[in-house]
Amino acid sequence: MSEAKWYVVHTYSGYENKVKVDIEKTIENRHLEDQILEVRVPLQEVAELKNGALKQVQKKMFPGYVLLNMVMNDDTWYVVRNTRGVTGFVGPGSKPVPLTEEEMLPLGIKKEEIQVDFAEGDTVVVTGGAWKDTVGVITALNVQKQTATINVELFGRETPVEISFAEIKQM
Repeated sequence: MSEAKWYVVHTYSGYENKVKVDIEKTIENRHLEDQILEVRVPLQEVAELKNGALKQVQKKMFPGYVLLNMVMNDDTWYVVRNTRGVTGFVGPGSKPVPLTEEEMLPLGIKKEEIQVDFAEGDTVVVTGGAWKDTVGVITALNVQKQTATINVELFGRETPVEISFAEIKQM
């Protein structure tokens, strides 16, 4: 099994989040969680002047690009390359070239793992994203993907949801 590296794919403008969601769905459907570890659309905080008021907004760092932490093989290449909205991998002659450590630094992607102060069974509150302010119990931790699976109540039943370590905090 080769090591996962960060790759960049080019997408149609405005399709970054759709591509991210579609690839994540395919990962789940095809059980590629151990091969495509993370799909990321890097955001940055920017001050924007609207109607005379200064607001902090999230803007895409690289419009038209999506980052993937994945093991490159025929299957994963095919899945990503054939996702609607993806125009191709970044690299010479359409050959995917992984990002170097130097290229990853400005993106806030570091090799070392985040140290977390929570464990399975802990009750946490979600601090961002679609599940903001949701309280759940951690059922699994994936240190490689930097995610926790928590059970949340959805339509009256417990449903497991994967949340980034950065978006949860201990109760």
